[in-house]
Amino acid sequence: MNNHLLNNEIQNFINTNLNEDPIQLILKGSSFFEISIQEIVEQIVSKKKCKKKLPTWFQTKRIYYPNKLNIEQTSSEITANYKAKLVSGNSLIDITGGFGVDCFAFAEMFTEVTHCEINTELSEIVSHNYKQLEVKNIKTIAKDGLEYLNENNKEFDWIYADPSRRDESKEKVFLLKDCSPNISENLDFLFSYSDNLLLKLSPILDISSSIKELKCVKEIHVIAVQNEVKELLFILENNYNGVIKIKAIHIKNNDIEILESIFNSSPNSTFSLPKTYLYEPNSAILKAGIFNEVSHHLNIDKLHNNSHLYTSNELIYFPGRRFKINGISTYDKKILKKLIPNKKANITVRNFPETVAQIRKKTGIKDGGDTYLFFTTDINNKHVVLICEKV
Repeated sequence: MNNHLLNNEIQNFINTNLNEDPIQLILKGSSFFEISIQEIVEQIVSKKKCKKKLPTWFQTKRIYYPNKLNIEQTSSEITANYKAKLVSGNSLIDITGGFGVDCFAFAEMFTEVTHCEINTELSEIVSHNYKQLEVKNIKTIAKDGLEYLNENNKEFDWIYADPSRRDESKEKVFLLKDCSPNISENLDFLFSYSDNLLLKLSPILDISSSIKELKCVKEIHVIAVQNEVKELLFILENNYNGVIKIKAIHIKNNDIEILESIFNSSPNSTFSLPKTYLYEPNSAILKAGIFNEVSHHLNIDKLHNNSHLYTSNELIYFPGRRFKINGISTYDKKILKKLIPNKKANITVRNFPETVAQIRKKTGIKDGGDTYLFFTTDINNKHVVLICEKV
């Protein structure tokens, strides 16, 4: 951590050049002799990434930013605040602290929070930033979280972990057992210091296989923001052996769409040919795999068991996108040309043998416009094109 970066003159330079091209700034060089232009530009790039993701940090003076990879890997304030509402008590320890965004949110719910980060420089940065953010109940420890637990032999109300999903070469890993630390391998150890664990896992991990690797899973929260799945949250309770709740959470602007079920419960769905309205579930529901629950809870019909599109005659509230069906066509290039005269439409493929790119190449339909085409399969196993508009 280079404290020269916190000088007022350099801070002013950073703030006035947030929208400049980083490469051009490096080529121009710097008149600040005590610090390199590369270090300054790294601050600019990282701070700019925080404008929407971490607005509290962005708006607070004299925040010190790590490299952009640390910013990319950290939780957003939106998801951190959601996590904080799931836990509460006297004490929590984050054994994989990182940039400290989650701990900042947890500090609202706990008397004391311990932030462990094995990277000494990052731990120093986080400690400085907490002072700037005026948070006083977080203790920062520059040490591996597992080591700290073992050495201090102290129990906590909650343990939180966000295991690293990159290997020593900074390449992404895709299995829970390949993350660091290996949570499943250390579960018994962790449960000896707390009865409650909250894990943040990669959105690309398979939920079923992760449950098998872990134990005592009580709840799973699939978190999407603006229809992009960001996190999988696993809540574990020592000795828990009951049903597992799974919740699809979609945070969209100031609204939160929630659909919950019991994992692997699969209630009965009803099926129908396309009616007046079409519904496409949000990405959290798709990742959670609770497709039958949509039909069951909202009393609407599925188009096909594998299409994951729904239909009704009356327009209803729906956790996803809603469309009015203006027409139904077979997949015929000549017919589609007549139905889409300006050759512009938004295309979605669900349970269909061709990709969007293949369809565009065959039909010549370009992206854009107010028409939405859904290429899918109906209950009679026929390939159909639903011509829709958003409602």
